[in-house]
Parts: sequence; C-alpha cells; structure tokens
Amino acid sequence: MGHYFGEETPKLGFGLMRLPKEESGKIDLEQTKEMVDLFMQAGLTYFDTAYVYDAGESERAAKAALVDRYPRESYTLATKLCAWAGEDNEEAAKQQLFTSLERTGAGYFDYYLLHALQANNYKKYEEYHLWDFVKEQKEKGLIKHWGFSFHATPEILDEILTDHPDVEFVQLQLNYADWENPDVAARGNYEVARKHGKSIVIIEPVKGGALAAPSQEVQAILRSANEQASYASWAIRYAASLENIITVLSGMSNLEQMKDNLSYMKAFRPLDAKEQEIIRKAQEAMNGSKAIPCTACHYCTAGCPKQIPIPEIFAARNKQLVWGQLEEGKEQYRKATAGAGDAASCIACGQCENVCPQQIKVVEKLKECAQNFV
Repeated sequence: MGHYFGEETPKLGFGLMRLPKEESGKIDLEQTKEMVDLFMQAGLTYFDTAYVYDAGESERAAKAALVDRYPRESYTLATKLCAWAGEDNEEAAKQQLFTSLERTGAGYFDYYLLHALQANNYKKYEEYHLWDFVKEQKEKGLIKHWGFSFHATPEILDEILTDHPDVEFVQLQLNYADWENPDVAARGNYEVARKHGKSIVIIEPVKGGALAAPSQEVQAILRSANEQASYASWAIRYAASLENIITVLSGMSNLEQMKDNLSYMKAFRPLDAKEQEIIRKAQEAMNGSKAIPCTACHYCTAGCPKQIPIPEIFAARNKQLVWGQLEEGKEQYRKATAGAGDAASCIACGQCENVCPQQIKVVEKLKECAQNFV
C-alpha cells in the first residue's frame, strides 16, 4: 500500500452522534468531557459531528467538551452540511457552515463533508452549488479538507467521483456484516473509492451497536478465537485493517465503550490472517440472519407525521428475531411506544424510506412489527 492522504491519522475517531444522555434526554456533558479526556490522553485526535446531529446539540457539546478545553491545534474536528435538513433552499443550506462554526467555536473545520448523499438527494448538492461552496470556503480558510458522506450505490458513487475528481476523501459505511449486503453495497463502494484513489473515513463499523452484541452463533465463533476480546473490537479492527483508511469512527455512548475501544485501538494492530478467517466465518453465519438492519441513526423519525419511534420498534423486534426473546421484545415495544405512535400508526407516507441510509423497507417492516406486537 502506497502513501495516501490521512495515513498518519490515528485509526480510531470519536463519532459524536450517540453521546451519553442524562435521564432528561440532554447530553451528559460531564461524562462526555471524561470521554474526550481519555481519548486525547490516548493520543487520538479525530472528532466527528454534524449540523443535524441531535438538533445541533452534538456540535454544542463538541464546543463544551473539546474546543473550550483543548488547544485548537491538538485535535481535528469534522462536521457536515445536510442539504435536505430544515429549510429546503440554497441559502439555508450554505448557512449551515456558519451556524456550525458558531455552535462549535472552532474557528475552522479540519474536515468538512456534504452529508448523507443518497439516490434521492445527491443532485440537490449540485442544484444548490454546494460543491463550489465548500471549495470557496476552503480558499477562505474556514475548511482545511472537504469530502462527502455517502449512502447509495457504487454506480452513483462512481458518477460523483468522476464529476468531482478534486474530492479529498469520502465517508462510507463499512463493516463486516455489510460487506456483501446488496442494500448497503459496502464492498462495491469501497472498491469504487479505491479506484478513484480516495482516502476513506469509515462510519458504522459496529453497525449501530449490532456487532457489539451479535447473534449467539456469531458470538460463539468470536469467543472461540479470543475469549477476552470484546465483540466490538473485532468489528472496529476489521474496518481499520482495510487499506487507505483515514480513521474509523466509533459512536461511543459511555465511558465503558470508550475504555474498551481504547484498549485495542490506542496501539492498533491490523487483523492477521487467522483473525480474517474468523471474520469470514462470522460473515457466513450472519448471512442467514433475519434481523432488521437498523443502525438507530433516527433520520427516519425527524419527519414522521405519526411520531413513530421506528428504531426503537425495530430494536424490540430484533430482540425476538435474533435472540428469540419474544416476551422481552413485546415489553420493550410497549415501553418504546408509550406516549408515541405505534407500528400500526404508520400511514405509509414513505418519508422514512427516502432518508434511510440502510435502504430498509420501513413501511413493510412496520407492518410486520404491528402483526407481531399485537
């Protein structure tokens, strides 16, 4: 493997999408500060947030826990512009950068991304002249490096990278469960990015936490190879072992997850040949899984007219599908839908499917959940 952009970056990044929460639902800033401190003390430096994360609270937490407490040159901060969030017009889209700068107080962003390009929205970034916008802001010094995050087909990724050869990096969902998943096309997208010579930031290495608690069959395979290693460690090290990776973002939600990640990523060692074979066995075991592949990003819930807690409902259903815990799943469903819309409330408007990065047939799955949680 030759030299590439971002090769010196530590291979674990702190994703600020799923920060710890207090009982009130607000971000637990004190615990977040402790997590940031541990991360920085380990010599890790890459932090990732977005304009839309937690309605802006993630960027404000980055200010309180990181920017206000550490020298600006000691870390790198990434955030993102989401053209389809809030007011749907060019002026509002461009304003997101300046709002993000105000929220974070960072002065500039080391990495800036056009966010969550998908089949139904990627042309909007052209329509709003956002490719030119980020390049102009780089010239002004508000952005050091720019790229985009992507959730669509290899064909669309190839089209975008052909049209925009000056993109510095791409952010892709890559994990061992999705490597051959036709809905996510992880391998295909990785290969397209490599073909265009682009460095890659990886998101969802643990698939929204699913690979931190995989099926019993997969757990047995991983334990047989190393009883001490956490299940998450296999997933994150797999992702970080790929070539041309800038960093692997882990959306850590508490101190325990941070400590676990640091235990094997502070001094990262790529998977060896025997460990790669264990992953292949795990992949084979997962091919028959009936789990709903939701990563709990909550993009679907923001515009749901019936306020259905879709990720929480899918998590309850997965408890039944993966673990066979029928009654526990029903109880989890009952708690998730208390005071909110239930699965049967779905009016099949389809807005959730339009924004789902996993390409889940949400309406169909909600009907299935409604039938099983009667």
